[in-house]
Amino acid sequence: MPAASPPKTLSTRVTALVRRIGVPSAVLLAALLFDVIYTTQAALDDAGPRFVDFGLFPGIFVMAACGLWAQKRAAVAAVAGGGVLIFSTLIIHTLRIPPYSSVLPKVTITEVVAGVLMVYYVARRARAGVAFCVISFLVVAGLVAVFGRYAGVGDIDGGTGTQALLFGLLLLVGPLVPAVAARDRGPRATPRTRLLRRVNELAMGQWPLMGLLAFALLFEFGYTYSNTARGFPILFCSILAAVIAVLSPRRPADALLGLAGIMLLSAVITPFLQLHSYDYPVPGGVPATQVIAGMGVVVNLTRARGLGQSWARVAVLSSVVALAAILNSDARRGLQTDPQVLSVLAFAATLMLGISIAVGLMLRSRDSERTQIVQAAVSDAQTAERMALARELHDVVAHHVTGIVVQAQAARMMAAQKPEVAVEAMARIENAGVEALAAMRRLVRSMRGDAPAGSSEFSEQATTDLGADLRKLVETANHGVPTSMHLDLPPDLPHEVGRSALRLVQESLTNVGKHASGATEALVVAEVVGAQLHLRVTDDGRATAHRPAGGSGGYGLVGMRERVALLKGRLSAGRGPDGGWRVEAWLPLAAGEDTEGDE
Repeated sequence: MPAASPPKTLSTRVTALVRRIGVPSAVLLAALLFDVIYTTQAALDDAGPRFVDFGLFPGIFVMAACGLWAQKRAAVAAVAGGGVLIFSTLIIHTLRIPPYSSVLPKVTITEVVAGVLMVYYVARRARAGVAFCVISFLVVAGLVAVFGRYAGVGDIDGGTGTQALLFGLLLLVGPLVPAVAARDRGPRATPRTRLLRRVNELAMGQWPLMGLLAFALLFEFGYTYSNTARGFPILFCSILAAVIAVLSPRRPADALLGLAGIMLLSAVITPFLQLHSYDYPVPGGVPATQVIAGMGVVVNLTRARGLGQSWARVAVLSSVVALAAILNSDARRGLQTDPQVLSVLAFAATLMLGISIAVGLMLRSRDSERTQIVQAAVSDAQTAERMALARELHDVVAHHVTGIVVQAQAARMMAAQKPEVAVEAMARIENAGVEALAAMRRLVRSMRGDAPAGSSEFSEQATTDLGADLRKLVETANHGVPTSMHLDLPPDLPHEVGRSALRLVQESLTNVGKHASGATEALVVAEVVGAQLHLRVTDDGRATAHRPAGGSGGYGLVGMRERVALLKGRLSAGRGPDGGWRVEAWLPLAAGEDTEGDE
């Protein structure tokens, strides 16, 4: 019985959507959603003229469209995006629209993400000269946006300008390095492309954590601007913590220890930066990005190793968080010594740690369940493949070998009296041996993956003309008993029905040669009655009193019943009223139709 598929939760549906549209598009659409919400809130508040912030929407939406377009026409979309940046800057300058700052001052997060995507796709797909010119134009457009949008809103100071240039350089180099490494050079996979493929797979599994870290880093970027360069060491530690968290699934135990070291460094240097004078947010003594990174690493560690093998490293991280809370949660007064405040911080930290462990154990359980489902599916597929190969081996090869044995026995008995009959039998033995060898080679090819399992000359021809296949089967007469036929078949039998019918008749005639002692005639009837294909194979022999030629494996009727059961038909086999053996089968022509009757 096939294993049931796991229920589709919101997480699996979102993951499937991200896989369908791609991680870059998902990040860009998330940035667009953030800008829409943030700008709408700013347009409707009481700070400044109402609705004027809606003037940012055209530039934001067009830049998002250019970012999506860059995945197909990178150079053209990038030129259009640079033009949009310059044009929207003129609109902002003319209408005095107050844009908010993100990673770059006065540049929205959607414009930043779209620009990064354009740089990446242009550097990866365009020719070197075209890429240089287009990226240069994007850089100029970005500089126009950063410095031009301050006109009329407030002049940019030297510290902010320096930071803008620094972060702009990072945003430029960041996509250029992987893009140049993955430049399209043909279908051959290189170590670089394989590395990027692994990075992409990692990103597909870590995109929720990456999204949370991105938003947390966005706000830390903003506060770093307001504090000139004083908050840069903490921002640098947060960036390292985010990178460690994203890469933690590969080596979660080492990642947790590395993150604990980064958080310890951040906690130790924070008091010397005097960030409290600039209202730099360090809730509970730990920046928000590092809190999210810590929760993500704990989730990945417990997911990979379970709680039993993770508690020691989790305790180390918890100790670092406790130290950070004591050192930095009350930065204006020094060390935090208030028992009530410490108890509240301890409760919040314990709650977040418990949530992280619970999520990790839940994902671990889901991974185990998914592994069991995959293993069950693989086992079912392997069993079905083995059964198909076993049926084919019995039906095809055993049929030819049985004919060889029957013909050899007849030649031995008639050799002394009629040598010419023995010569004819030897010719038939030779033909049967050639056919058996060809069938065995086809079966070996199917097992090696060169042909579909169970394919053969008869199974392939049965898809077009079952009557012709039955005539060819009877004309070979490998079973050694004269056979007559009565066929009434339409030309459009379903493929599976025709193939199974041919195999049933083939196995029945093989059994006639093996078991029907003294048989002088066999009859094959194949006709369509209503919505079913009726098969009947009879002989006038009697039960053999000795072991059949070549022995009997006992799998003939088993394979016949399996074939009939797969088509939801019915089969009967046994002695007929005249003493001979009788095999009858009813196979429904419509897929999935079940028939009633006793076997």
